[in-house]
Amino acid sequence: MKRAVITVVGKDSVGIIAKVCTYLAEKNINILDISQTIVGGFFNMMMIVDVSAFDEGYQEMSNGVEALGDDIGCTVRIQREEIFDSMHRI
Repeated sequence: MKRAVITVVGKDSVGIIAKVCTYLAEKNINILDISQTIVGGFFNMMMIVDVSAFDEGYQEMSNGVEALGDDIGCTVRIQREEIFDSMHRI
């Protein structure tokens, strides 16, 4: 299984979770774990996802979630799990 970490940050608005989850389902990306919070009107979500069924390359995946973020008015990023883990061990 290939796993990745997706983060979503921005001003809270209706439908952020729905739009992100719909996008991931359309791309065969399975959500394994999800955490979200709203603090002072700002939305923050972190997801662990299984990308093993995603048919395109990593760059296409990254470009796709960034474009999704532009559409919903948030910053959306994806990182491979092993890179995320390495960055947070230092």
